[in-house]
Amino acid sequence: MDWDQIRLHVVTGKGGTGKTTVAATLALTLASGGKRVLLVEVEGRQGLAQLFDTAPLPYEERKMAVAAAGGDVYALAVEPDAAVLEYLDMYYRLGRAGKALEKMGALEFATTIAPGLRDVLLTGKTYEATRRRAPGGGFTYDAVVLDAPPTGRITRFLNVNEEVSTLTRMGPIHRQAESIMTLLRSPETAVHLVTVLEEMPVQETADGVHELTEAGLPVGAVVVNQVRPSPLPAGVLADARAGRVDRGSIAAGLEAGDLADLPHMTPELLGTWTDGLAAEVLEHAARVALEDQEAARLSHLGQPVLSLPRIAEGIDLGALYTLSETLTRQGVRAPDLRAHS
Repeated sequence: MDWDQIRLHVVTGKGGTGKTTVAATLALTLASGGKRVLLVEVEGRQGLAQLFDTAPLPYEERKMAVAAAGGDVYALAVEPDAAVLEYLDMYYRLGRAGKALEKMGALEFATTIAPGLRDVLLTGKTYEATRRRAPGGGFTYDAVVLDAPPTGRITRFLNVNEEVSTLTRMGPIHRQAESIMTLLRSPETAVHLVTVLEEMPVQETADGVHELTEAGLPVGAVVVNQVRPSPLPAGVLADARAGRVDRGSIAAGLEAGDLADLPHMTPELLGTWTDGLAAEVLEHAARVALEDQEAARLSHLGQPVLSLPRIAEGIDLGALYTLSETLTRQGVRAPDLRAHS
């Protein structure tokens, strides 16, 4: 994957896989070294405000964080109603009349009679930010990261512009939809899919890769989130996978930890503890085997695979920086295009 060419990064994933966390981490990574990146959310959940521990985002671009070695991350929460008003003002110069239409409920009416218009407006705002130029002539942002809808909806969400373009064969809506689809299908765009090493998310990821490819949309990386390395030595883990556990070593380890010297400790209790730990080792080995199986399925999809570790303490800004360092080590970067066209 050519990171130096991609300017629009669309991040999707099954619910519960940490899609928004990965999108924020990706934005921080792309901004590293003095870049300027915009992080966009379109689902109305204010997930970015919660993640960065700020007040709810207004419908305007706001600086959220400074990346490693300099670089700025801005964020924008796109609201459909505000996007409709902006669109009407931009293409039809309605001005104050747009506000009157809002009070009359025309915005809801417009999105009802034109199915898909809402998603066109949401992707349209992202398109505008991606193509926007600074006064010096270069792009305003080196990259834009879109925290997009879940995997089950992503193909229709991105492809809706083609449907609208077909329905409206002339006028500004048609022209905007055509321009958006040109960007979305270009090498400047990549759709990244977030998953965890569990059967259902991996299957949904595989389905998503297939659907996006069939629709002609460029698939980027598969990001495996919340990876948990095994604390067991390789030999112990291999034996446990085969159903063999050295109970004697477990008991010796418990005794070496002075547990056998506790006043209430009896051989029977020590045996119970040993049995319990042996069962946990077997359960852990089974889980690792299943995760390895799902990881192998992902490797067969033909896309680059990135991984992020599980942060046991929870996700805050400090954790995002830690995760960002992990992506940097895996080669994630943004082109610097603000200085030239």
